[in-house]
Amino acid sequence: MRAYERLLNYVKVHTTSDPNTGAHPSTARQFDLARQLVEELKALGLADAHVDEHCYVYATLPATPGQEAAKPLGFIAHMDTTDDASGENVQPQLHPNYDGGPVTLPATGMVLDPETFPFLKEMKGQTLITTDGSTLLGADDKAGVAEIMTMVERVQAENRPHGKLCIGFTPDEEIGEGASLFDVEHFGAAYAYTVDGEDVGEISYENFNAAAAIVTVHGFSVHPGSAKNAMRNAQNIAIEFHQALPAFSRP
Repeated sequence: MRAYERLLNYVKVHTTSDPNTGAHPSTARQFDLARQLVEELKALGLADAHVDEHCYVYATLPATPGQEAAKPLGFIAHMDTTDDASGENVQPQLHPNYDGGPVTLPATGMVLDPETFPFLKEMKGQTLITTDGSTLLGADDKAGVAEIMTMVERVQAENRPHGKLCIGFTPDEEIGEGASLFDVEHFGAAYAYTVDGEDVGEISYENFNAAAAIVTVHGFSVHPGSAKNAMRNAQNIAIEFHQALPAFSRP
């Protein structure tokens, strides 16, 4: 099966995470894709494939003869999608032999214009996969999931020599909790790649790092007649606080 065919299947499984539940995983629906992937991995010969109580999928592909001494290599992707837009009832659209021009999404009339998204110009002649405009697509990171699953299939079908391969699929990456309960020792890799990038052929050797904070600013209200040097505007204080953050670190 081609990677894009798997992607078209996976995006139809609703796996949106939720930053407000406090649960792990944040939404039970992420188990739907996790269980599907476990069954697919077992069908591909990874007999130890399983999902734990926190919705982390683990599986290993044993080393081929003569490669047992190689350090185990891991591949990781996340199953959840962001809650910035709906991830339910996704209707993927294929645009074969893309002509390099604007793409209209049928459900909403929204337009993906190369002038706004210059990378589209590099896609000319290829097949684009988009949403219909009513939901997100979910390629972040179900494309990564599809690529890993296809890799597992191909290395076996093509009899490629390899060391032990460790496969991991995680929940809740979009809310910053994807690694919270990931069992690194159980995963078993000496090195691992997260398949969640952008440009073809691009490898990032440093990870993105960020933190969230809720800042509450209290002003001080005084009657305008006696407000001089006493009243404090909370908005102005918030602006001063934001401007005091390092210029290259603040959002």
